[in-house]
Amino acid sequence: MWKALRAAVILLLMSVALTAAQKAPKADDILKAAKLKAADQNKAIFLIFGASWCEDCHQLDSFLALPDIAAIFDKYFVVTKLTFGEALAGHPDWDNPGSDSLISKYGGLSKSGEVGLPFIAILDPKAKLLANSNKPGKGQAASDGTGFLGDAEDIKWFLAMLQKTAPAMTEDETHKIQDVLRKAADE
Repeated sequence: MWKALRAAVILLLMSVALTAAQKAPKADDILKAAKLKAADQNKAIFLIFGASWCEDCHQLDSFLALPDIAAIFDKYFVVTKLTFGEALAGHPDWDNPGSDSLISKYGGLSKSGEVGLPFIAILDPKAKLLANSNKPGKGQAASDGTGFLGDAEDIKWFLAMLQKTAPAMTEDETHKIQDVLRKAADE
């Protein structure tokens, strides 16, 4: 009997451990790691809020994965991703706990609670906001953010964000980014 009880307790503990291991990491922990890396490498944090169901988020991921683009971003930024908004797809447990507070802190929620994904916040190594994807003059209406760069105005704001937060970025690097974005917008 004791063997069966002990085996049941072990199975229960393993199940609890497995469930705990499957939970998304806390947003604050992810940001803390990004801050340490950014401080160590003297870079800004390129913080992306996105979701699995967000097509624009996948396009941004593909853009950032292009070898020429990845090399430029790696030179100036610690690219960091937080999952937010998975409740819309029925998976609220996929969100990084605390991502809701951070997206609000960095201007990603409108007063009515609306969110436009992907939402980008560029931070200094202490996590102070330097720029976000809300275009100037639009207030904090998340639907007016750039999303993933569908038109010339979005591209212009995206490049302005990069130039503001990575002033050492060369003209050649800026042109490479701009050319890839324009080509993607034309497709």
